Amino acid sequence: MLRTKLTKGLQALDISLEPAAIDKLLVYVELMARWNKTYNLTAVREPDQMISRHLLDSLALLPWLAGESLLDVGSGAGLPGVPLAIARPELQVTLLDSLGKRCRFLRQVRRELGLENIKVVEARAEDWQSESRPAMITARAVAALPLLLEQTGHLFAADTRMLAAKGRWPEAELAEIPEAFKLQESVKLNIPGVAAERHLLVITRK
Repeated sequence: MLRTKLTKGLQALDISLEPAAIDKLLVYVELMARWNKTYNLTAVREPDQMISRHLLDSLALLPWLAGESLLDVGSGAGLPGVPLAIARPELQVTLLDSLGKRCRFLRQVRRELGLENIKVVEARAEDWQSESRPAMITARAVAALPLLLEQTGHLFAADTRMLAAKGRWPEAELAEIPEAFKLQESVKLNIPGVAAERHLLVITRK
């Protein structure tokens, strides 16, 4: 059962969520699975696998959240932005994606789940200008770090932190990140139900 798998996974990650948040996460998975048949939002097809590879993988970032605003670059199906917005209703989350069909899905998620702390923006990161700089930027399977930082550098404030989710340790990418940035912290994540390596890189301006 999806609820049981999600609950056990949250316990393994030592994350506590309100029952209403768990309900919304499960509805989100249902929406992803339904829209995926037509919109091809994610290569993960089965809701059971979405629990581990999408929800738990995203929620594992919770201990590193700080500040009031988050920009999710190349949000795709809303990962990790939507799960984080559900878990932290006080967090203002902007979901940025350049593909119209993905943005339509994200707006539907916002409406159906009543996520008033989410804003959906259809634009490329390198072209988008924001009136205010986010406290955090997240990116998951978007681009290699050097290119990602080039595309988003104008969105950083002096204290903005990028939480970059990676698989294997990206040694070559880190060696080529722009001079203005530094790796502040790195953590190997253990995601329940996911055998592949996962790393979280926290990147800031120097």
